[in-house]
Amino acid sequence: MTKLSININKVATIRNARGGNTPNVIQFALDCERFGAQGITVHPRPDERHIRYDDVYQLRPLLSQEFNIEGNPMGRFIHLVNDVKPAQVTLVPDAEDVITSNAGWDTIRHADYLKGIVALFKSHGIRVSLFVDPVPEMVRKAAEIGADRVELYTEAYAARYAENREADIQPYIEAAKVARECGLGLNAGHDLSLENLRYFHQEIPWVDEVSIGHALISDALYLGIEETIRQYLDCLRD
Repeated sequence: MTKLSININKVATIRNARGGNTPNVIQFALDCERFGAQGITVHPRPDERHIRYDDVYQLRPLLSQEFNIEGNPMGRFIHLVNDVKPAQVTLVPDAEDVITSNAGWDTIRHADYLKGIVALFKSHGIRVSLFVDPVPEMVRKAAEIGADRVELYTEAYAARYAENREADIQPYIEAAKVARECGLGLNAGHDLSLENLRYFHQEIPWVDEVSIGHALISDALYLGIEETIRQYLDCLRD
């Protein structure tokens, strides 16, 4: 079964808006696990506008499911990941001032840089995933670099889902097939939701993991987190 990893950044954003510890990010992550999530994802950014570096250190010894840390592999982030040693690190080419992730790696252009970073994290026993657009050449190069997985950036699929989902899923199917041919594990994430997740999974059932935050936390405002997790898991059981 494809695993559901819940990105809890938005919960931290709400907490940080007022200071204090409400909502409690750590307890929320543990409740997500209790309600069936198979992973917790965090994406600390340099300005700590949502998840703080201290949150990451607090979470690590408490989680029982896979811990995935996303981010741009700059100095402080590299130190954090090597120190915490999560199950997985997902490398994302975020500029410091972006609101959210908006592109995958150009694995050809940045091959030499990424190769060293990937080797460093793998030497610490951490699985490494590269965030990429659904482009076969980028996927193949990720395998050459030494990555364990790629995470397909699904914003384009999600944005056009209602218009022509059959056409918009095709680049993802092709990229996913290349990943499988190259021996790479396969993750997916960004704007996946209850509206579009089921179809994505039906067309690419060999996805190892989806990472979902914004839509899932938004749905939980209406449905409650337990029911929301149940519905997302149902999308992955077909």
